[in-house]
Amino acid sequence: MALFRRTKALENEIDEFLDKLSESALVFRQAIELYLSDGPGAGFDEKLRQVNELESRADQLRRGIETQLYSQTLIPESRGDVLGLLENLDSILNLLEGTLWGFSIETPDIPEEFVKDYRGLTEMAVLSVEAIVMASRAFFRDHETVGDHMYKVMFYEKEADKVSTKLKREIFGQADLHLSHKMHLKSFTEHIDNVADKAEDVADRLSIYAIKRSI
Repeated sequence: MALFRRTKALENEIDEFLDKLSESALVFRQAIELYLSDGPGAGFDEKLRQVNELESRADQLRRGIETQLYSQTLIPESRGDVLGLLENLDSILNLLEGTLWGFSIETPDIPEEFVKDYRGLTEMAVLSVEAIVMASRAFFRDHETVGDHMYKVMFYEKEADKVSTKLKREIFGQADLHLSHKMHLKSFTEHIDNVADKAEDVADRLSIYAIKRSI
């Protein structure tokens, strides 16, 4: 049974919040692809602007949802879990935005031999976000199906870890790169990998919320 069956407006706002997170992940993928292909430039800057706008709108939605949950005394038994979930999902969006700002400000020089793995790592991170969005939608609509999506979050996070580890080994195995360059590349590898890690953290919390709802 849907959590907000009598509050359609609130359900729509939560849906829109999840839409913004999902869209941010897709634009993040496009931004990294543009950076890997063309380096910093107008195309990348435009994608960063889009993620900034999506993050701002998501913040507005989250604050509005919080106000409604308290002012209208909605679902008091699940209110804390809903607020916690939204805050944790919002932190994923902040990571997406922050990582792109890092690329914009620090402009890492990514050698061609590492581009494929950076692209693969980004893909796994984005897929993990899409999976946690689907799991979150299930929590609000039919909590018994949350598990159908949770395993995908775990799978993509583990795949991201594999690519991240491989990439860092290759970076530090390059004899012709200065240590400072290696450390810079390692930092951005971890920035992207952290997105998948955070999605897994949210999934762990969501599994507890889903169990509580089933009791």
